[in-house]
Amino acid sequence: MKIKINSNIIDIDENLSLKKWLETNGYNLDRIAIECDGEIISKSVWNEFILRENLSLEIVEFVGGG
Repeated sequence: MKIKINSNIIDIDENLSLKKWLETNGYNLDRIAIECDGEIISKSVWNEFILRENLSLEIVEFVGGG
């Protein structure tokens, strides 16, 4: 199935949770925020949030520096 992440269309497995996809793709879960179809997705629901066809996600990573 296809979803859009940061303007890129990707293929993913069905019945995959957002958290599992993030972990599989190497994201640091403590340093990101996620928007899905215009709404921020709370970290407390990432494990239960099942990715579905045609979702549009924006992933923002926070980095420190000076």
